[in-house]
Amino acid sequence: MSKLEDAIENAKEALPNITPTPPGLKAESSVHDLKSRLEWGEPALTILDVRSRDVYNHGHIMGAMEFPMDQLVELSQKNFEYKRDIYVYGATDEETTEAARMLRQAGFVNVAELKGGLEAWKAVGGSTEGIDETRAEPGANAYNVVTNVKNHFERQEIDFQKP
Repeated sequence: MSKLEDAIENAKEALPNITPTPPGLKAESSVHDLKSRLEWGEPALTILDVRSRDVYNHGHIMGAMEFPMDQLVELSQKNFEYKRDIYVYGATDEETTEAARMLRQAGFVNVAELKGGLEAWKAVGGSTEGIDETRAEPGANAYNVVTNVKNHFERQEIDFQKP
């Protein structure tokens, strides 16, 4: 850790925590962790979808970049700093774990496996885009911000209670 990072960390610990902060990057992250960071407006992260291009085109997390497994390391090395916060997801948790392992072996130090992938993201009302997503009708509460925030926090509490 640099002297600046140490100073910031010490200052955070010395001051009372008046405003809650979103969770930091974890090796295994829930969709709630990512959603919280995005809702706080933390732009210093990248979301990678390692599924096939066809599957990606049909639906993916809004803003996610399509980096197929066979090009994942090469594209990442060309496009990102090794300290970049990267959330990665695949078709299964196993594929997600493999993609994260590949990135870590290539030297990327801030890689999070997004558990549950796209389906878990949709379950918490995360924004999506793609061919199938534009055809889907919005749910009854799609534009009810109060209900969506309430549901998000209720699901987060359930997620934290799981062993």
